[in-house]
Amino acid sequence: MASSHIMSLDFKALRLRGGGLQRAWKSSSASFRGPSKAPAATVRGGKSAGLGAVPEDSAAASETQHASSSWANVVARNPSPAPTVTDKSGNAGVAQTAEQNYTNGEGDAYYFNSYSHFGIHEEMLKDEVRTLAYRDALLKNAHILKGKVVLDLGCGTGILSMFAAQAGAAHVYAVDCSAMADTAFRIVQANGFSDRITVIRGEIEQVTLPVDKVDVIVSEWMGYSLLYETMFDSVIFARDKWLKPGGMLMPDKAAIYLCGIEDAKYKNEKIFFWDQVYGFNMSCIRPAALSEPLVDTVDPGQIATTTACVWEADLLTIDKAGMQVDSAFNLTALRNDYIHALVLHFDVGFTQGHKPIWMTTSPREKWTHWRQTVLYLHDDLAAARGQTMQGRLAITPGRENKRHLDYRLDYEFHGDAVNGERLLAPHRATHLYRMR
Repeated sequence: MASSHIMSLDFKALRLRGGGLQRAWKSSSASFRGPSKAPAATVRGGKSAGLGAVPEDSAAASETQHASSSWANVVARNPSPAPTVTDKSGNAGVAQTAEQNYTNGEGDAYYFNSYSHFGIHEEMLKDEVRTLAYRDALLKNAHILKGKVVLDLGCGTGILSMFAAQAGAAHVYAVDCSAMADTAFRIVQANGFSDRITVIRGEIEQVTLPVDKVDVIVSEWMGYSLLYETMFDSVIFARDKWLKPGGMLMPDKAAIYLCGIEDAKYKNEKIFFWDQVYGFNMSCIRPAALSEPLVDTVDPGQIATTTACVWEADLLTIDKAGMQVDSAFNLTALRNDYIHALVLHFDVGFTQGHKPIWMTTSPREKWTHWRQTVLYLHDDLAAARGQTMQGRLAITPGRENKRHLDYRLDYEFHGDAVNGERLLAPHRATHLYRMR
């Protein structure tokens, strides 16, 4: 077996992750319910999920374990960085570096440390909708990938890199900034792909690939409501720098959708709980609770309106400025019901292959670890079938941390009642939410 290649580069934080779930383990101030493995998440019944992000000291312990292992010489710990080594065949060798410090600030340090824990990757790998969509997109296009050079951004365990190698790729460059890159190296080695997969640990904006261009870029970059974590900025960078003209980007299409739901029971548990807590008035917390998006699996029976597309993109051509939402929407009540919240989900498509493959996080389809993102309204809206809600939704990177999301919802409701009061004129409201 040929020796595996791994480069450990002393650069700031890679804006990539190991394939998907920053979300339910480390992530946001967004609330969680149901089966989520969220940090101190509140599930139905008020019990704590008891699972949080990997603390930094755990990540450090993981690093120590790596350093003491038999293959630790792969990741050199020298006092100053040394240049990348490339062998005569053009394959990247080991870059000796200073002690890793992959951070663009405290937020990124936490972000990358959270992806160093195997539990996040277990959750993502067990998401069959996600993993099988990527496997199908790669293996069902083996006739296209055969002999091609592939770049896997945010490789995590290396699962997508190995799918690409199975599909016949000549070589795969697997890039990740977290300590999981060291584990990916061992996984690649254990599965006999050492001669065809090179694991590179570093920031994509800083690494040097042993090739000028690649034929295919694959990345599982999506976050809650698609845009959380702002990872696609790094995909854009890699696409513009390394993807050949006419090359494949996987996925290459994306869209975000919005609908209204009835959710009185959980809204009462989450929001109105604060009005009376063991006989004490804590209602001052209610505005903060309303401002936090909830990440959860929505029962399709709760859907009370039509669904509107609020954003769609060709990922082969979009720029960073386009990775924001600012869209009008129009929802129509499907039946006589209440609207307590608006729900976001997303689809991505692999359309450059022989046959388009789509993956959806719709509440009407099978569960994914992204679940859906729920934005609770401040008011309870009573709508009769055919009545409407029009408005505008904006989603932008957080002002203080670009990996977070800010949401602005402006709407006008033409329905029967608001908070039990007969509606004599359109009801207008503006709500702000922040996912941290």
